[in-house]
Amino acid sequence: MKATPGSPISGEKYKNEAAREIAIKKYNLDKPVFEQYTLYMNDLIHGDLGESIVRPGRDVGTTISQSFPVTARLGAIAFASALVIGVALGTAAALSKRKWLNNLCMFIATIGVSVPSFLIGVLLMIVLGVKLKLFPFVGLTSPAHYVLPALSLAFYPIAMVCRLTRSSMLEVMRQDYIILARSKGTPYKKVVIKHALKNALIPVITYAGPAFAYMLTGSFVIETLFSVPGIGREMVSSIQTRDYSMIMGLTIFLGFLVISFNIITDLLSAVVDPRIKLK
Repeated sequence: MKATPGSPISGEKYKNEAAREIAIKKYNLDKPVFEQYTLYMNDLIHGDLGESIVRPGRDVGTTISQSFPVTARLGAIAFASALVIGVALGTAAALSKRKWLNNLCMFIATIGVSVPSFLIGVLLMIVLGVKLKLFPFVGLTSPAHYVLPALSLAFYPIAMVCRLTRSSMLEVMRQDYIILARSKGTPYKKVVIKHALKNALIPVITYAGPAFAYMLTGSFVIETLFSVPGIGREMVSSIQTRDYSMIMGLTIFLGFLVISFNIITDLLSAVVDPRIKLK
């Protein structure tokens, strides 16, 4: 950020030279970059993420504590929707003998992978929000406000979960233990739910960790597009204003979440799949 044009003290908060000089000394902007980094890391070790340069008096930790619950709530809804819809579509595509259903599921999966989430969001906003007026699309003041941003955020994970479930389910259904269970007269639904689906979901669990982290940290564009007061919009705003301390604090927090959920995913994979051994 320091290599890009602009400065956090060039905005309306610092209109005169005296105010800019005070801000430069207060936030150590007059020191070499390496020294600034050293000072920041020393504060970070003591749990201090600093305060916003553009909005003096606003603590970075406070901003995270206020904005992250909004993003987490939206991300959790999107994640649950992605798992339920994706697994259902993938299972239907793998097991159904109706070609049109398989083609429909794969078409949705292909669109989800190919089309960017912000474009999906714009299309949903135009069709379901503006034209049909089924759902509101500005802010998060009611449960109905969550529908469009959650769908936009979940569309890509839905496509990935659908494709993973379909390919894994097709492979599992050809395994010997499935054939044995069916030859014993076990009902087809029980074979699918108890035996096939459990093992078919192992690749989905592996993907779910990073996907959950992605949705919890929020899509910056989606939150900006739907005016969601979450951590993604805070990140976009801080980048636009060159708010160094806010950018660094949010990046560290989001990175911590991604690393944590990757570790949790590895542990869950070992629990679900007995073939994976932890040493």
